[in-house]
Order: sequence, then C-alpha cells, then structure tokens
Amino acid sequence: MVSAADTLRALHHGRAPGDPLVLPGPWDAASARTFEEAGHPALATPSAGIALSLGYEDGQVPPREMFAAVARIVRSVSVPVSADVEAGYGLAPKELVERLLETGAVGCNLEDSCGDGDGAGTLRDPAEQAEFLAAVREAAGTELFVNARVDTFLRGVADPAAAVERARRYVAAGADCVYPIFAPAEAIPVLRAGIGAPVNVLARPGGPVPRELGELGATRVTFGPGLAHRTMAALREIAADLG
Repeated sequence: MVSAADTLRALHHGRAPGDPLVLPGPWDAASARTFEEAGHPALATPSAGIALSLGYEDGQVPPREMFAAVARIVRSVSVPVSADVEAGYGLAPKELVERLLETGAVGCNLEDSCGDGDGAGTLRDPAEQAEFLAAVREAAGTELFVNARVDTFLRGVADPAAAVERARRYVAAGADCVYPIFAPAEAIPVLRAGIGAPVNVLARPGGPVPRELGELGATRVTFGPGLAHRTMAALREIAADLG
C-alpha cells in the first residue's frame, strides 16, 4: 500500500516544465478544506500563517500549539499535509519526528537559520545542519518528506552558488527537496541545474505566477503566509463595508 508520504514524494517527480506542484498554505482547518475542495492534491502549512491565526508573531508560537494546529489541519482533509516546523524548536531529531508523525503530517519544512524572519538572523553552519537533517531522515525513514529550507537569500547572501552548496549538502543528507527561500526569479535556473533535486520556490506578490516559476525550474511552489495575508486583506474590506 502506498503511504501518504510516498504519495507526496511522487507528486514532486516527473513534472513537466510549467507544471510545478502548487501547494497552498492553510492556516486553519477551514482554509485547508477550502484548498482541498479546489482540487489541490497536497497542502503545506506556513508557520507564519498559523502564527497569525493563533495571535502570535512569526517564530513565537509555542511548539505545543503549533503541533496542535497542524493536527487540526491534517484531521480536516484527506490529502497529504506538510508542516512548517521552523528550525525544529530545539527538539532532538527523534522527538521532532515523533511529534510530527503524531499530528498526521507526512512532510516538513526545516530551515537552516535562526532569528527574525525579516533577514536579521543567523545562518547555521551547513555541516551541522546537514548532520541534523541526516538524523531526522534516519528517525523518519520514508515516513516524512523532508523539505530543507536554504536561507542564504533571506540572510543577504545574493550569490546562488552559496545556496547551491548548502542545498547539495542537504540533499546528500537525505532531504527530498530544497527550498532556497526568496530566491530571485533569475536565479532559479542556476539553482535547479546546480542542485539536481526538486526545488521549492516561493511565489511572491507581483512576481512570476506558478506556471512561470515552473518554466524557470521550480518543482514546487509555495506561498508562505501570503494567502493568509490576502484573506485578511479581503476580510478588512468586508469589515469596512459592514457600516
């Protein structure tokens, strides 16, 4: 029997240019059901979107509340769900994997820096991060799809070679996909060619649409908290019209 993790893994392979895997980011059960009803075959929670829904700043959600929120999302849909668990909350790899699997999630994002999400943070040593990812892979086996976030562009390192170097380490450590967050569109072909593995690209307001990102080399496209922010903007308009 094919597991949900293997289903998610298979969705990343054999994709034609211009047809990336589009993974909306639900922040609660209602948004997750809406995305599933629209026909999306898998979902990827954004930590910042869940933080917004719970009344926290990004990066400030207690792990217990984050895992509980992910579990509610997973229970509300029948498609595979990947969870953004930031840098792992300081948990040992075995415990992190156990808590993720308890939520029902079959994938995870793990970032390679710590600090603020606005660029004022610190990149982790890539060798240490690769060791951490390898331990997560060992603990999870094939039960989790691991998306390794690469934060070089976020932290002000503009050279794609730096992202490629980290990404290749993470793939060698067992990551299924790498996520050079905030990579500019012009860097995507270089990243895809240099990494030689599935590449997650962030769709940003005013930037290329998913189809265009796929043509540049994106394997999958996610939105961070962007969809939650768009929903809140629409809600503010509704609220203003209430009189």
